[in-house]
Amino acid sequence: MGLPNVQPERYQALLNEKLDWVTTEFAEFDLPQVEVFESKPSHYRLRAEFRIWHEGDDLYYVMFDGDKHTPVRIDNCPMVSTRIHDMMFELLDVIRPNEQLRRRLFQVDFLSTLTGELTVTLLYHRKIDEQWAEEARQLRERFNIDIIGRSRKTKLLLDRDYVIETLNINDTAFKIKQVENSFSQPNGHVCEQMIQWGLDATANTGGDLVEYYCGAGTFTIPLAQNFRRVVATELAKVSVHAAKDNIELNGITNVDVVRISAEDFSLVLQGKLKTRRVDGLNLEACNFTTVLVDPPRAGLDDDTVEQVQQYDNILYVSCNPVTLKENLKAICKNYKIERFALFDQFPYTHHMECGVFLTRR
Repeated sequence: MGLPNVQPERYQALLNEKLDWVTTEFAEFDLPQVEVFESKPSHYRLRAEFRIWHEGDDLYYVMFDGDKHTPVRIDNCPMVSTRIHDMMFELLDVIRPNEQLRRRLFQVDFLSTLTGELTVTLLYHRKIDEQWAEEARQLRERFNIDIIGRSRKTKLLLDRDYVIETLNINDTAFKIKQVENSFSQPNGHVCEQMIQWGLDATANTGGDLVEYYCGAGTFTIPLAQNFRRVVATELAKVSVHAAKDNIELNGITNVDVVRISAEDFSLVLQGKLKTRRVDGLNLEACNFTTVLVDPPRAGLDDDTVEQVQQYDNILYVSCNPVTLKENLKAICKNYKIERFALFDQFPYTHHMECGVFLTRR
């Protein structure tokens, strides 16, 4: 995570620059009007990681601006959620005089929710034990947080290693378990808008949905209402377990999650691979009209680009417009872009999230 220069008074101008860039960069695709979804101009980030710098008896947060060698001291952080901001500096005040908590502490990670739950992970370059846990329990009580201690080959929990996020979509509250040290959408309010947009875009598609890179099911679970059945895939074991917990948490009955890579699942659907991981799914009975992909920054591999073109509708959520553009060059030979959205998930940085809904020509 880099160090953005949070300037609320410049927020709108910077967002307009992103919109201009997207409009120019994707001009060859005959875009409909780009839908723009704004972030809160400050206190928008629900998770953050800070390195800890020791200087004599002092210790403080630092981030690295542009390179890994120049630490920038952090004494104020308007990008993180209010819940994180209101306790992060007081937390260091408590840790500073405490030998058990401060010795060889090198990083603090925060994971919060829109409703104020907070898990804090303290990372050490030394072995931690029950003596450490005894001191850390005081932090738990004082700040009403869950604490995790990590050192080499050790992970100590006080008491949970996850938060339960509540996302409000079209007046319905969805509960999403988000596990520490695994992927979750960092900007909660923009995430709600992304899901709402995806629900709206797929409102009349009907049939069944296949999803690649489902993570903990953040999109899967709200979108399930638009489809008869959903089969979602994810490779990260922690995320698959969280997705299954979230299906149960929300009482969803029409979703199956499979732990398999996007590449392998494409081969399964093409009949080129047999694996016990899909046993009992009865994929032949599925009428997949729509595919949802939310790939990592590398975008879709060639096999998956080919596979997504087996469906009438494609919902593509991208965290990297550069690889999105490359994928669209192949996909748009046979598909028309119906809707294109810019989600300002990362204000004051060059990063942007895009959503594209395509239908077969």
